[in-house]
Amino acid sequence: MDKAPVPIKGLFETHLTVSDLQRSIKFYREIIGLDLGLENSERQCAFFWIGRSKNSMLGLWSTQSIPIGLVLHVAFEVSLNDLLNTSRVLRSYGITPLSFFEQETDEPSVLCWIPAASIYFRDPDGHLIEYLALLNESPKPTPGVIPYSEWVTDRKNK
Repeated sequence: MDKAPVPIKGLFETHLTVSDLQRSIKFYREIIGLDLGLENSERQCAFFWIGRSKNSMLGLWSTQSIPIGLVLHVAFEVSLNDLLNTSRVLRSYGITPLSFFEQETDEPSVLCWIPAASIYFRDPDGHLIEYLALLNESPKPTPGVIPYSEWVTDRKNK
């Protein structure tokens, strides 16, 4: 009997609880840019397609339909070029871009062990949203998280 895990190809869906479903639908449609797949007013939920291929989905559930409200995290993969413009775009919506350490920033943080560059921000319910771009370079185990400018300088000096 083979006990190897079933191979995972990627994340298909994740769900968040929200305090105001209509406000969150507007946020994820207009600011994040996701396509609304289904809104179910009876169940007080909405489902968004992530990406053009419709291989991933985000579900939003009103806290009125869930017994406990949770603050959660979700990461969306984006291109590096788009990530480098993210702070400007977020600020145009009045949203504060955050570093990995949740401090205000205009520059991505690099998670060296992946490696990937990320910008974080909060949705209207306080969920931590991440835009992440995989870097086509070798991982660097230490330091763990550095500013993108330091990553670029480090790579140029090699």
